[in-house]
Amino acid sequence: MDRRDFVRLGVAAGAVAGMANAAAAPDAGGILDAGVREQQDAMRTGKLSSKELVTRYLARIKAIDQSGPRINSVIETNPEALAIAAERDRERAAGKLRGPLHGIPVLLKDNIATGDKMSTSAGSLALAGVRASKDAHIAALLREAGAVILGKTNLSEWANMRSTRSTSGWSARGGQTRNPYALDRNTSGSSSGAGAAMAAGLATLAVGTETDGSIVSPSSICGIVGIKPTLGLVSRSGIIPIAHSQDTAGPMTRTVADAALLLAALAGEDEADAATRGSAARKADYAAALRKDGLKGKRIGVARNFFGSNDGVDALIEKELAVLKAQGAVLVEVKVPNTDKYNESEMAVLLHEFRPGLEAYLAAYAPHAPVKTMADVIAFNDRHAGKEMPWFGQEHLIAAQAKPGLEAREYKEALANNLRYAREEGIDQVLREHRLDALVAPTGGPAWLTDYVNGDHYTGSFSSPAAVAGYPHVTVPAGYLRGLPIGISFVGTAWSDAALIGMAYAYEQATRHRRAPGYPASINPKA
Repeated sequence: MDRRDFVRLGVAAGAVAGMANAAAAPDAGGILDAGVREQQDAMRTGKLSSKELVTRYLARIKAIDQSGPRINSVIETNPEALAIAAERDRERAAGKLRGPLHGIPVLLKDNIATGDKMSTSAGSLALAGVRASKDAHIAALLREAGAVILGKTNLSEWANMRSTRSTSGWSARGGQTRNPYALDRNTSGSSSGAGAAMAAGLATLAVGTETDGSIVSPSSICGIVGIKPTLGLVSRSGIIPIAHSQDTAGPMTRTVADAALLLAALAGEDEADAATRGSAARKADYAAALRKDGLKGKRIGVARNFFGSNDGVDALIEKELAVLKAQGAVLVEVKVPNTDKYNESEMAVLLHEFRPGLEAYLAAYAPHAPVKTMADVIAFNDRHAGKEMPWFGQEHLIAAQAKPGLEAREYKEALANNLRYAREEGIDQVLREHRLDALVAPTGGPAWLTDYVNGDHYTGSFSSPAAVAGYPHVTVPAGYLRGLPIGISFVGTAWSDAALIGMAYAYEQATRHRRAPGYPASINPKA
């Protein structure tokens, strides 16, 4: 029996016990699976306290994440969470409410700096135990809003920018995150832990990050809502980066309403992030966008060049298009132009921006870390190859180290190419030509089997156009294929975040597809 056989048997056996533990987990189907507004109502009426809510989530993490099915989505819990929750309760008793997120537990992806007792590591052993010197801008905003940072979630190491043959949801520090809908299947990434944790009800809210697909793909595959905002709506300061031209943080939640409330707390100008300058004037009332008639009269382009990767997914989404029409949307058959013209240039930009961005983060937020440069990280991995590289290498890190600076002609031409074909001759062109409010397509395919030999097996993705353009993208649960979640995506032009939230909410309310996971060892072939 080799190691893989042992792991398979362990997962299968663990799943049987895990299902029993999951069913008996604290508040299964109760207040822990409720949304922000329901939890706030319970706290307002004295039926619940923030400290009690945090205590219950910590118990569920222990029952589901650390034992039972062992989802392995939370890389670290906040040792100060209970004390923070108690302080929020004291503030509530004194009549001081900071806002809709007062006392609400939230998980942050482990590439978002918190100036507290937790590490910020991007899943790498090179940063294990390294505490950020200060909060990321969005972490500070969440604290100001009254949220309780419950812990950090696992991720694909270095946000999936380490190897050309990586396995999503694996990091040397955190191990492998498992999909709650089939434990032998992948969560996608790189916000893997956030997706699995939200599916399993391990916190009220989570914050992920995306360069291309890292919010919307795990959200779709884990059956939750994900919002990749317009670039510049949410600060990136204090987030371990890949590429400043595409990176953003965003909500990952169980409902569109929760995502809207979280986005409102995250959005805001930051003097340290030039992309956010002027964004305050564009920030909308995202809660006001939550209208059941949000699809009425909307012209939506069905992006047919993002169908065809999976017959089962296509058939499922075709049925959902009928829902959009029934809710008053006008559907137009379209193709997003020029999507083949930035495949290579996108990667060129990411590689050029990765090294200077990472080194700037380390200097500002982790000057005490044992690694200071990309070269240091590469050398660390080589020295600790048995722990850091048991399954795949670090080809992307090596390639990024070899790239010249941001003044290089190659970089500037690649970036200009990306913006031209993703924006004005891409999304904006098709929206303008057909007078559209948004585009719709499957977010991607179903979860694949986790495979350390061959790496990830993506089956279609609608993430790149909005990611490369820096435009908003919302994914919502659209149903299940053999028990595996499938998402439907709404994409629009810059600063159309509120409009997309309105459409996504109307669709969600008309369908209510999401259901809690059952933690099976594998899919049921009869499902």
